[in-house]
Amino acid sequence: MNKLFILLIISLWAMKIYSVTEPLPPQLMLLKVYHGQSLQGWVMSEKLDGVRGYWTGKALYSRQKRVLTPPPYFTKHFPPFAIDGELFIQRQAFDEVSRIVRSQGDKGWSKIKLNVFDVPNAQGDLFQRLATLKQYLQKHPNAPIKIIPQIPIQSKTQMMTFFHQVVDNGGEGIVLRNPKLNYQHGRSDQILKFKPLLDDECKVIAYRDGRGKYQGMLGSVICQNQYGTFRIGSGFSDKERQNPPPIGTVITYQYRGFTKKGLPRFATFYRIKS
Repeated sequence: MNKLFILLIISLWAMKIYSVTEPLPPQLMLLKVYHGQSLQGWVMSEKLDGVRGYWTGKALYSRQKRVLTPPPYFTKHFPPFAIDGELFIQRQAFDEVSRIVRSQGDKGWSKIKLNVFDVPNAQGDLFQRLATLKQYLQKHPNAPIKIIPQIPIQSKTQMMTFFHQVVDNGGEGIVLRNPKLNYQHGRSDQILKFKPLLDDECKVIAYRDGRGKYQGMLGSVICQNQYGTFRIGSGFSDKERQNPPPIGTVITYQYRGFTKKGLPRFATFYRIKS
């Protein structure tokens, strides 16, 4: 009898955990790179340098589908439907946002807002989907949620002017997308990023020891992704060289195009992927 009681308690506990983490988010929308494609009928917005936040209607997830644990007040007024966006404080504050999101308890969540760029399950085009959230926020003004403005592109000159305004004021770049389509799962050539420097992700698979002033520290990391295996030796601080990203870690790097072999050119460490 005691064993049955214990099994029942364990089952109920497991069901509770399951209910908290469900429903899991779908494959999230990811950006490809802008290479001068036609943007007729498209829209643009600032690309915020924060931490991805996908709200399922019940729980908040990171890009890697890791459950985030903000204090209850943060999501108290969130909608009962899914929204996708960026947890953001201000420009050039990524490290602070990342630290707060990764910390246990309330270490600054009141500074953060979820800046939303899509309402995945709503009907209609992008503007109609965002209007669904706008109507909700009119009734729940205390929700720490903002809608990222989507600006119709009238010309390439207008787009470039907006791009330079964002970058000159410390922004990361801009997002270009076709507003007529439904929410896109995975990478799509209908939603693009345009930045002064390109960036991508790779997995650290090995180290090379440093030489000269970096003797006894990290010289470079060997990385691997869809382009192949390559070395990244610049961009690391002395502190990061003393405590390099662990093997298996996914990092973000910046680069300037590709070599003739198809590998990233002038790859530079940017940060550990949150």
